[in-house]
Amino acid sequence: MTAELLFAATLLATLICGLVAGVFFAFSSFVLRALARLPAARGIEAMQSVNRVVLNPLFLGVFVGAALLGLALAVAAVLRWDHDGSAWSLAGGLLYVFGAFVLTGVVHVPRNEALLRVDAESEEGARLWARYVPVWGAANHVRTVAALAASACFAVSLATV
Repeated sequence: MTAELLFAATLLATLICGLVAGVFFAFSSFVLRALARLPAARGIEAMQSVNRVVLNPLFLGVFVGAALLGLALAVAAVLRWDHDGSAWSLAGGLLYVFGAFVLTGVVHVPRNEALLRVDAESEEGARLWARYVPVWGAANHVRTVAALAASACFAVSLATV
């Protein structure tokens, strides 16, 4: 990877990891809290709508693109380990891939799918929602910090590319 390409990829990773961190931060700081204040059926319906709408090319392109770019930069860091900034790029890639992307697949996606299948007005729905909010929210705090830390690592790496 040329120095120019590495710089451009690292800059893009810095920006899109920060963008994803902002989306996660919004959910952690007010969106999920607002939904949790609603009656269970209304909160479920609202989150079901969010979970349907989020599956769009723009968001998925940024979210998945950040993971692919983070992985590529982590590999480049290992291959260029003797260059300044490699440790920061490796850390940024690992933080995003595992702390944001993999965590989403392990924690958020299964819960979102279960929520999409439940009748919002049912007792089962109310029980699911009572478990969904704290677990989904706590894991979202983790991925917020991971995506923001990844962005910071890539930014530090930029200073050395």
